[in-house]
Amino acid sequence: SQNAQFLLFLAAVIKAVDEHQDLLRISVASAGNDHRLGANEAPPAIISIFVGDDLGEILDSIEKETPYKGKDKIFMEIGTDILPKFPKDTTDRNRTSPFAFTGNKFEFRMPGSSDSVACPNMMLNTIISDALCEFADELEKAGNFKSALNKLVRETIQKHRRIIFNGNNYASEWLEEAQKRGLLNLRSTVDALPYYIKPENIALFGKFGVLTETEVRSRCEILLENYYKQIGIEALSMIDMIRKDLLPAATACMKDLGDTANSKKQLNAGIDTGYEEALLRKLSTLSTKLFEKVENLDASANPSREFGDTLEEAVYYRNTVFAQMEETRAAADALEPLIGSKYLPYPTYGELLFSVV
Repeated sequence: SQNAQFLLFLAAVIKAVDEHQDLLRISVASAGNDHRLGANEAPPAIISIFVGDDLGEILDSIEKETPYKGKDKIFMEIGTDILPKFPKDTTDRNRTSPFAFTGNKFEFRMPGSSDSVACPNMMLNTIISDALCEFADELEKAGNFKSALNKLVRETIQKHRRIIFNGNNYASEWLEEAQKRGLLNLRSTVDALPYYIKPENIALFGKFGVLTETEVRSRCEILLENYYKQIGIEALSMIDMIRKDLLPAATACMKDLGDTANSKKQLNAGIDTGYEEALLRKLSTLSTKLFEKVENLDASANPSREFGDTLEEAVYYRNTVFAQMEETRAAADALEPLIGSKYLPYPTYGELLFSVV
């Protein structure tokens, strides 16, 4: 029946996603998407499946072998008797989930805007095929198909229940809960990509003729190289912007503050120049701090050392260069609000958001 087919496919999805969290994370791994995953507009780097309340109750009844009591249809509360009553959709949509069932389909929401869907589709098709292949091998030798099917679906749900989560994926409590469940939290591309060349993953791709071992290793190598080169380009761009734009803007602002303070004193030695002097001191201190940060970043972004392989270099750029970029960004963010907008060579966020040209 269609219900049996759906439950079998659902069990295959649950099994595949749980067993191959690493491959799904790899399929969306990039330097740019590392910024997005875990922010308040995208799911975290932890893979989980949202099935909703209705489907969740069905799974509970299967797992515990208890009768399923379907919910009665609920109607929308629209606050007026004039309009007709509309049934409320029971296929709720958890937009914090990376992998959600939304009534008639699953949505994989982790890819970034610059990602191709080719790799996620390849990964999904491969891991689902593997799960269905295992199911077929077991069911084809069953004496009682119906009994074997029920047992297979129930045991699969029981074994892989940890991957199902219907709550708020943004909540800090979920990070703790996911760790207790033993789910992977591959926060960066560098954390995820080494899983590409795990022997079991190489064997999986080879089993279905998707990728050879050489192709798997080359893809891993290319993605690691793309990662550290992108971080390197971003670091050099940051250095260029700070040296050519932000620090000169701060210097021009400090010059005008100093000239203003001196002009006041020349006009009348008793005039208070506390504002100019206090702001000048802040700008000078923060400018010096930013200069030191950008000098350190410059030295790190142009390493003279030799790396053993691309993974070592990618780890270096993540742990050293990217970390110093964050420190430099923090110093720049502290300095920039104190500089008058007329000195800045680029528009402020306020101008971008609220001005009309």
